[in-house]
Amino acid sequence: MSAEPTRAQAEEFVPVAGGDVLLWTARSGTGRPVLLASGGPGCCDYLQPVAAMLDDVADVIRFEPRGCGRSTATGPYEFATCIEDIERLREHFGTERWIVGGHSWGADLALSYALAHRDRVEAVLYICGHGFHDDRGWSEVYHRELDARGELQPEYAYPPNREVNRVGNASFRSTIQRPTLLRELPAFDAPTLIVCAGRDIRPNWPAEQLARLLPRARSVQIDLAEHSLWMTHPDELRSALRDFMAEL
Repeated sequence: MSAEPTRAQAEEFVPVAGGDVLLWTARSGTGRPVLLASGGPGCCDYLQPVAAMLDDVADVIRFEPRGCGRSTATGPYEFATCIEDIERLREHFGTERWIVGGHSWGADLALSYALAHRDRVEAVLYICGHGFHDDRGWSEVYHRELDARGELQPEYAYPPNREVNRVGNASFRSTIQRPTLLRELPAFDAPTLIVCAGRDIRPNWPAEQLARLLPRARSVQIDLAEHSLWMTHPDELRSALRDFMAEL
């Protein structure tokens, strides 16, 4: 496993909601702009190792949503608010169009932002996302596997916000129940990379569904990787991301 070089990052608190909320951001590298969103909901940023895979060819921006890590703990924490906060970040950084990506819940957030703001998105990086569903069987498998074999976790510099998690998950369910969703996905024509981990304790079938619904999606499975796949298979993840970026 190779270690990525650590490059300097510029940290900034970006005002949204009329300045009442400050979102922590970190920016590193030069090139085409890329946004990366961590999972949760409710987690602080943990994607610096993924940013380091790209920031010699990209201008990578990471952020912490409201109530997470160093960002202001002021609601609302609904899924739709987080999508619009991302749009405020795009405006703040003066980016006309960017690549949006994320890991786990952050992957679903990135794709949801892309569906809402298609004209602002060049491509999507969807890494080990949950998928657009609320399936009890999926949840049962996840909890059973978590109890049976646990899960390798990234280091969190700040504890998760349980209220952000509760509200974010509840509002995500409402969002994916909109009647137009199954028409929006086949109509979404931006290139999308869907990366799955073969040893993820979360079932991969929802991501595989998205890979078949999105007309320009490419699916890559890293067979022996866990959910935080940069921790176990960084070279394979790096290759998948960079190959996709090079073809855009």
